[in-house]
Amino acid sequence: MKAIWSGVIQFGLVAVPIRLYAATQEHPVRLHEIHVVDGSRVEHRCFCRAENREVPSDQVGRGFALADGRVVPLGEEDLAHLPLLTKRTVDVLGFVPFEDIDPISFARPYYAGPGPGADRAYALLVEALARTGYVAVCEVAVRSRERLALLRPRHGMLVLQTLLWQDELRDPGDLAPSTPVTDRELELAEVLIRDLAGINVRDVHDDYAHALEQLVDAKITGGQLIEPVEPAPVLDLMAALEKSVRAAERTHGRSSA
Repeated sequence: MKAIWSGVIQFGLVAVPIRLYAATQEHPVRLHEIHVVDGSRVEHRCFCRAENREVPSDQVGRGFALADGRVVPLGEEDLAHLPLLTKRTVDVLGFVPFEDIDPISFARPYYAGPGPGADRAYALLVEALARTGYVAVCEVAVRSRERLALLRPRHGMLVLQTLLWQDELRDPGDLAPSTPVTDRELELAEVLIRDLAGINVRDVHDDYAHALEQLVDAKITGGQLIEPVEPAPVLDLMAALEKSVRAAERTHGRSSA
């Protein structure tokens, strides 16, 4: 893999050189934009408002808009001189138990591999985090944006998980229901959860691409699609729970007694 960032982890007086690598790779099924009248592909072009003409991509840059409407151009060299410690340093702010981090704030994961001469200090940090069950809360600037992040051990190496800032998390408001549940309903729900416990996520696959192929084939051949039956709203919660528990027991060969 190609490193996308290099720098050091700084905690106390210890500095550990690292390199960051993308830890995930999505495989989206992309649909092309078309002109619905004739089916031809639609292109997005770069257009300059002031000159009223299309401009080549090598003349497109970035700028910061001021309150008075002016735009200050900022090139890659300008951004490289941002006065941020975290441009080349994963600045460890402290350590907390992993369970104290709400997964809703997780953004993007990166593998943090050891840099030159860092093997011993790197291995020490991995093992210390694994033994204590703590993760390092830190700040780092990746792809020109400073982020809160955490460092955690995984399979003998470090993963740097960027986090959303608190003001990027939306308040759900009054979305949570206020209807109380009965003790019997809760008991049956717990039985159903235990009966359905244990699933290997590696065995679960993305069916979107296959469904899209079926849709395209039906459009070409004029065939009919068999659409899956959507679950009906639950009208009798107790009856649905009891039926679900019996079905889970038959499937998994367990008893709720």
